[in-house]
Amino acid sequence: MNIHTSALQQSLKHTFGFDEFRSGQQQTITQLLAGQSSLAIFPTGSGKSLCYQLTAMHLPNVTLVVSPLLALMKDQLEFLASKGIAAASIDSSLTGPESQQVMADVRSGKTKILMVSVERFKNERFRQFISAVPISMLVVDEAHCISEWGHNFRPDYLKLPVYCQELNIPLVLLLTATATKAVKRDMAAKFSIKPEHIIQTGFYRQNLDLSVVAVAERDKPQQLAQIIHQQRSIFQQNCSGIVYVTLQHTAELVAAKLQAQGIDSSAYHAGFDSDKRQHIQNSFMCGDVQIVVATIAFGMGIDKSDIRFVVHYDLPKSIENYSQEIGRAGRDGLPSNCITLANLDGLNTVENFVYGDTPEYSAIDYLLENIRSEQNQNSGQNSEKSKGEWELQVISLSNASNIRQLPLKTLLVQLEMLGVIKPMYAYFAEFRYKFLQPKDQILAHFSGDKNSERRAFLQAIFDTSQMKKVWATPDFEALFNRFQYDRGRAVVALDYLAEKQLIELESKKMTEVFQVNQHELNQPDLTQKLYEYFVDKEEKEIKRIAALVRFFELTSCFSYNLARYFDDQNAPQQCGHCSVCRGQAVKLNYSEQPQWPSNDYLSQCLAGLNRQLAGKISVSVDLQCRFLAGISVPVFARNKVRQLEGFGCCEKLRYSDIKNKIQNELAFNAV
Repeated sequence: MNIHTSALQQSLKHTFGFDEFRSGQQQTITQLLAGQSSLAIFPTGSGKSLCYQLTAMHLPNVTLVVSPLLALMKDQLEFLASKGIAAASIDSSLTGPESQQVMADVRSGKTKILMVSVERFKNERFRQFISAVPISMLVVDEAHCISEWGHNFRPDYLKLPVYCQELNIPLVLLLTATATKAVKRDMAAKFSIKPEHIIQTGFYRQNLDLSVVAVAERDKPQQLAQIIHQQRSIFQQNCSGIVYVTLQHTAELVAAKLQAQGIDSSAYHAGFDSDKRQHIQNSFMCGDVQIVVATIAFGMGIDKSDIRFVVHYDLPKSIENYSQEIGRAGRDGLPSNCITLANLDGLNTVENFVYGDTPEYSAIDYLLENIRSEQNQNSGQNSEKSKGEWELQVISLSNASNIRQLPLKTLLVQLEMLGVIKPMYAYFAEFRYKFLQPKDQILAHFSGDKNSERRAFLQAIFDTSQMKKVWATPDFEALFNRFQYDRGRAVVALDYLAEKQLIELESKKMTEVFQVNQHELNQPDLTQKLYEYFVDKEEKEIKRIAALVRFFELTSCFSYNLARYFDDQNAPQQCGHCSVCRGQAVKLNYSEQPQWPSNDYLSQCLAGLNRQLAGKISVSVDLQCRFLAGISVPVFARNKVRQLEGFGCCEKLRYSDIKNKIQNELAFNAV
């Protein structure tokens, strides 16, 4: 579809109120309307979203947008509603009737833009719905999440190219602000986007002043307070800023120290409940809170234009993370300062996040054996669960396999990509309900010949439920065995009664069901292949951290090198607004050299670990490393290992050095 330039200008002016396109926008939109899938790499705050919003208005069918964060979706939907563009999302915040209405509007063609999370594709009902809807374009926001070379890699994003093919979507737009050359090539290849259809407008931002200050750990609180006072004198007393830290308890500690010095600030991290996080975010956005001390949980969705400074109190996780985090400053184009308080003390903490997420070979083997054993059990059962299906609850399997939840999800996606498993549907393993009206009155709602079968069905649910004082638990197995009513119909009926406020319904323990390919599951090298994938990923992440340290120790312009890292060749070689250009290059050191406990002490501690876990799990070298480094894994939480003598006694030392010592020096290193 070719749209004349004047028509695009008219849409831009009348719908969005802009007189002219920003750099790269018109080229992207023109390519898309000519049927050319595109990758757009624009700096943060430069109008990436307009590329799909305006394009969607000129396409015949719905545009499907995959966004990584509910807050981002809500912001976009509010903006689109203000412009009179029919848009909606299907997400966890909707009630049943609201979801039904959204789907009806999409089917009828009323909705032009539908936003979902990538996890929504796991829902079998959603896949059935969306496969019956003609889709003009797939948009992937924060598309670097697709790439395993990227810093925010999200395993479920890997499946998007497959979904795109299955849904016969003819057009794709990938949007991101941060992509190295390798990530750019990887993203484009996954969706067959031609090199000439990659639009990159430049990464360099001349309004950001970048500084790295070498500072000992003990001096950081005082240095931070001085920086904040400086920023307030440079800009204005109530200017906004973000202070990034690595750990949750550090966020609370630093915020408390600032408050004690009369500096208005709030801590923010993923350990707070969602209501508290939302309150802090809203307070920051509207200016009631000037400074937020946060982990990276305070990230995407923070679209405040007048953030005047970003301070990294701890080392960021990577150059990509650093770039995204400083990119939240100065989105209004006015001067803003980005300052990193740097030493090598936190290097081990950042690295330990990586090592803690690498499953052991034996853990991967346990998971595969779990699938195989369940297949054998199912083959002899007479129940609703059929042979070839595998069920899991992520938390339970994480504990049993000793694999953290995020890498476990990554492992499941890898099994999908290898054709070993295929998601079918998900359900809640546990339901309970209580009557808000007497049981007889509820059944009376379904009187008469027309409703006799429904009444009998509800009576069967009630009769097979296990009743305690107030709450009843439905027994789906008994319902099927005695009456041949299946679980799915019973859940729908309970949902209906809850909607009508006849009962109160609670559900928990989400269970995912997969179809298993026996042939692929029994490939002899499957465990090794999966283990090598994680080891390779671990090595890349450790190299990424090393690159970050090298970057902060550069003796040539930060802005220039940052732009080059993201394949922008047009930045000036000397920006004049970074600490290196001001002649303040740094060499990073440890505040004080971390000390090793004695080998005898370490051997005693590891012997205690072995006694604690005897008969429960094989104590491998990696498990010993994690114990000494203070890296928590599921088996430690389950067996109170954190309370043992020696847990975390080497937390200030690097994992690779701990492993070398265990393997080569300690008396206790048996597996």
